[in-house]
Amino acid sequence: VQPGDRVAACLPNIPETVVAMLATASLGAIWSSASPDFGVQGVIDRFGQIEPKVLLSADGYFYGGQQSACLTRLPDIMAGLPTVERTIVVPYVHDTPALDAVPRAVSWEEFVTGRRPADIPFARLPFNHPLYVLFSSGTTGVPKCIVHGAGGTLVQHLKEHQLHTDLKRGD
Repeated sequence: VQPGDRVAACLPNIPETVVAMLATASLGAIWSSASPDFGVQGVIDRFGQIEPKVLLSADGYFYGGQQSACLTRLPDIMAGLPTVERTIVVPYVHDTPALDAVPRAVSWEEFVTGRRPADIPFARLPFNHPLYVLFSSGTTGVPKCIVHGAGGTLVQHLKEHQLHTDLKRGD
């Protein structure tokens, strides 16, 4: 994954999601995500536009006290996203999900094994280099891409943390 490549995720709000997003940003790649409860076409309608190189997915998720599977949809999603070279599956509802039916898939554990903690070198890129691609709701057709640049995102976070929440050094 290099600057400008896209990394897409269908993950719930879990630590691995934050880790993957920060790793993507550190490389200068562009992050995008969709809710794990989206159907096959909803994911393809969004991610098909940005042609991701890597797709991350949970094996399932919980909503309203119910467990739902994601692995059964992944082969169809992969078929609709021909640019995906690697799928990384994060175990969330099962300790070791079966990945046999998912093309080019590895588990999160397999993907991170052998990597040692170290300082993260962040790619130095222009202020407007894309950081995230988010999407409109899709209620009036195919969802539209909304690109957020790295510099604008940083300024927005600074504004929100300092002005809106009065966050200061040492808080």
